[in-house]
Amino acid sequence: MTLKSVWMGCSALCGLMMTAHALAACEKPFLAGDFGYSVCKDWPAYPGLTITAFSQFESGYSASDYGPQGKYDLNLAVVSAGNSKPLATYHKAAAFESDAIAFEDLQLDTARYQLTPDLRAFGVRVTFNGSSRVNPVNEKLLSLYVKEGDRLRPVLEKLITYEYGGEWDGNCAGELYQHTRTLEIGKTSSHGYADLIVKTVTSHEVGKGEGEACESRTLTAKPVLTTLRYDGKNYVVPQGFKGI
Repeated sequence: MTLKSVWMGCSALCGLMMTAHALAACEKPFLAGDFGYSVCKDWPAYPGLTITAFSQFESGYSASDYGPQGKYDLNLAVVSAGNSKPLATYHKAAAFESDAIAFEDLQLDTARYQLTPDLRAFGVRVTFNGSSRVNPVNEKLLSLYVKEGDRLRPVLEKLITYEYGGEWDGNCAGELYQHTRTLEIGKTSSHGYADLIVKTVTSHEVGKGEGEACESRTLTAKPVLTTLRYDGKNYVVPQGFKGI
C-alpha cells in the first residue's frame, strides 16, 4: 500500500466520521489539506431551521496552487435548532470536478423560490474560475433543492447564472463575452410546479490595436427571456444554459 493510498483512505474515513456532526453543527468538517467548503444559513421561510452544506475533496490527479485537481462531493442537510440529528439530507459523490477551471466557492441561497403554494426550494450556488489571463473563464452555477420527508431532492441542476470568457492578448486586442442570468417565479405552472423565467443579458467586448492606439467597445444585447418547465422530476434546462 502506497503512502498516497493510506492518505486517501484516512481522508475518506475521517471525513465520513465527521460528516454527520459537521452537517448538524454547521462546523467545518475534516478536509484533507483543508481543501473543501463548508457553509450554513438560517432558512427564513421556516423559522428554527438551518440549511448546511459542505463539499469535500474526494480524489484527483495532483495538487496545485488552487487545491487538488479532481472530484468533490456535495452534502446538504436541513437541521432544527438544538437538534444534532438532520431532518433531511442529500449526498452526491463526484458532484463537482476541479481542474484547470478550479472549483472556488460554495454558497447557500434562500431567496423566495416558491415552487408550489406549500413548497419552497433553496439554492446552492457554486463558482468556478480559470487561471489563464488571456483565456479567462469564470462561471457561476445555481441548483435548487426541495425537502421531501427526510431527503432533499434537486429539481434544478447547475443553471449557469454567470459566464465570462473569451480570448485576448492581455493588453487590448481580442473578444470577451459575458452572460448574466436572473431567475424569477412565473405565473404559469407545469406538472404542479411554477415555471421559472430566466432573463439573460449578454454583452461582448471587442478590442483592437496596441498601447495608446487601443480601441475597445462593448455591445450589450437586448435581454432574452426563457421559460424553464418542470417535467415531473426536474426543470428542463436548455442546451448552453447548464454547467458541467
